[in-house]
Amino acid sequence: MRDLLGQALDLLAEGPVALARIIDRIGAGPRDTGAAMVVTPNGRVVGSLSGGCVEAALLVTAQQALADGSACVERFAAADELTVGLPCGGEIEVFVERLDHADLPLLRELRAALTAHQPIAYATTLESTPDRRLLRPGQVTPWRGLDQDAAALLAAGHNGMVGAQDCTPAAATRPRTFVQVFRSPARMILAGANDYTRALTTAATQLGYRVTVVDARETFTTPALFPTADDVVVDWPHRYLTAEAAADRIDDRTVVCVLTHDPKFDVPMLAAALDLPAVAFIGALGSRRAHRDRTTRLRDHGLSPATIARIHSPLGLDLGAHTPEETAVSILAQILATRTNTSARPLTTLTGPIHPPTP
Repeated sequence: MRDLLGQALDLLAEGPVALARIIDRIGAGPRDTGAAMVVTPNGRVVGSLSGGCVEAALLVTAQQALADGSACVERFAAADELTVGLPCGGEIEVFVERLDHADLPLLRELRAALTAHQPIAYATTLESTPDRRLLRPGQVTPWRGLDQDAAALLAAGHNGMVGAQDCTPAAATRPRTFVQVFRSPARMILAGANDYTRALTTAATQLGYRVTVVDARETFTTPALFPTADDVVVDWPHRYLTAEAAADRIDDRTVVCVLTHDPKFDVPMLAAALDLPAVAFIGALGSRRAHRDRTTRLRDHGLSPATIARIHSPLGLDLGAHTPEETAVSILAQILATRTNTSARPLTTLTGPIHPPTP
């Protein structure tokens, strides 16, 4: 949607248009969620959703939305001889809605935020008469019981669905809603190429992190060994982190975890991470004995006890984890609890709402 927003606004200034967006995708598909297509009353089309597989069917739906103003969800599965669908075998949901002159202020505000490179989310309820809202970090206000879930997606940096997913009474108060996030995903930088890193990379990408694996050992640091990582970098971890910070690619959502057991890697990396002006989480894997040894080396490196105390080490929550996959769950649980400033205690031991109001 980002790419065609300017054209959509130009067309909308002349009259109503229909907007079709992919709101969900299962399996293979030509485009991701948030991909958009705009249709005018005279049949002009801007953008595409599938490279031609489903556009013809959506033109009919778009014209109907323009005629009666009623939005709807269309689902397309794998194609066969009798049905329109996707030859790649995947499945997509498309939301088609009418936009008119009254929607211009909100969309112009969205474009202004994108032009200024500001993180923002555009939330749309999937009702026949949609309700729309822009959300910005730190500016969450109550909105139909959806604001906290939508804010969580914005913080994570990826699109998603919130609200009731069925026809229960909750759907009336918390309708199914597509949240399109315009923000780069939060980063996770993992120092050390090993089995624990591989497991954490796989799990972290499922939570929307952009994961970088960095290690100076070329033999162990290859994309083939870390297929789910976004970036696999052969370099000294502390040198890579310092360069990324200098290029302004580290922010207050960035997670840095040291998963090595080699002082020549982990001590410089932790010192570099602790020197960053803003970072969400710094962790170091290892036993309590390894942590004590690492602490001594960091003190010898010139770091104060208060600074060293910012490191989450030994890394992870007490879940009885042993395997790399179990350890990844333990680590991510601690990162999530730290990010949300929650206790990580069992819900059965707590009282009050499971999702308390956002401060």
